[in-house]
Amino acid sequence: VQLQASGGGLVEAGGSLRLSCAASGRSFEHYDMGWFRQVPGKEHTFVAAIGGSGIPGTYYEDSVKGRFTVSRDNAKNTVFLQMISLKPEDTAVYYCAARWAYSRGRTQPSTYKYWGQETQVTVSS
Repeated sequence: VQLQASGGGLVEAGGSLRLSCAASGRSFEHYDMGWFRQVPGKEHTFVAAIGGSGIPGTYYEDSVKGRFTVSRDNAKNTVFLQMISLKPEDTAVYYCAARWAYSRGRTQPSTYKYWGQETQVTVSS
């Protein structure tokens, strides 16, 4: 599976962005898809995830609940992260990631096998 993320940019606090992650390969619908972010000097941190077929559901890190929405379009092999009410602390490099769907560890970056390239999100105050 190859992943291509896009949609990052510079936005003022309170603004919105939508990140997209297009996947190549087969059986996209069977993959859990996750979004992670990273700031300089720190590890990847979980942002949001959406389950693959058979194990549905969406999951969010507490600080983004109510502001971020993860969704997927299996027909287009694409996962989205809609971000509203952005805050300066959301500034980070964002990554999408994929793993074969199973019921545990969706928030753990080490459980994801496939990673897309980074997309920068910068929120100015």
